[in-house]
Amino acid sequence: MEKDQELTGVQTPESPKEKNPSDQNVADIVIRFFKEFLEKIRGHKKLFNALRISLIALISVFAVVITLVFMLYAVPGLQEISSGKRTRFTDNQELKQDKNYKKITGNLSRDIQRLSKKYNSYTSGQSYIVINTTDNKFFLYKNKKLVREGRCSSGSYIMLKTQGEKKWIFKTPKGKYWIQGKISKPVWRRPDWAFVEEGLPIPSQNDPSRWEYGVLGDYALSIGDGYLIHGTIYKRFLGMPVTHGCVRLNDEDLEAIYNSLSIGSKVYIF
Repeated sequence: MEKDQELTGVQTPESPKEKNPSDQNVADIVIRFFKEFLEKIRGHKKLFNALRISLIALISVFAVVITLVFMLYAVPGLQEISSGKRTRFTDNQELKQDKNYKKITGNLSRDIQRLSKKYNSYTSGQSYIVINTTDNKFFLYKNKKLVREGRCSSGSYIMLKTQGEKKWIFKTPKGKYWIQGKISKPVWRRPDWAFVEEGLPIPSQNDPSRWEYGVLGDYALSIGDGYLIHGTIYKRFLGMPVTHGCVRLNDEDLEAIYNSLSIGSKVYIF
């Protein structure tokens, strides 16, 4: 009886399931839709040509991108694999004993020492400022670390001429300078060009009209030859080459620089 039950319990393989008619209908509808869509597109030649051109352009761009990626990444890797070698630092005692090798390495060592001393002389532990007249930016350093940067204004490089032979070129000097004086509440003594620029007659040297208050900001730092680092009432022009040679800063930056730099602090202008 148990054997009969075991035999009758054996399952025969199921016959494959038949496809659902509804699935077949959906597939037919989708295929018919795309056929009708393509026929409509072909009926509109302009639209068909535009789509074809767009597809060709897309394939071309994709091919270019793939080619660039292959050239940039795959080719160098394949070259390295094919060569089977990598650059290695060797400790060749015979090379080190060569006279020319010793001469070259000795010269390089001396150049490194010389440049290191020069670099240290330019970037001492004291505070110093670097002024970029091309981008009209300043960089304040302390203990060889950048502690502040911002916009400034430098010389306009405009030439002013009088009716005679006298002329001025308004440019900021470039090179290595140092702070020669510090002034709070500075008063501007107007030079001759200030009157010529306004079409006014040049007064005597001690004329009261030469003195003007409140136009240089709260502080001024002298770097010599009449050039100053000072404030400005024309803050909207900061970042532009508009001055007559001095370096202009906004109030906050000027105060920070005034408090950071001392007499003798270095000023690099390029």
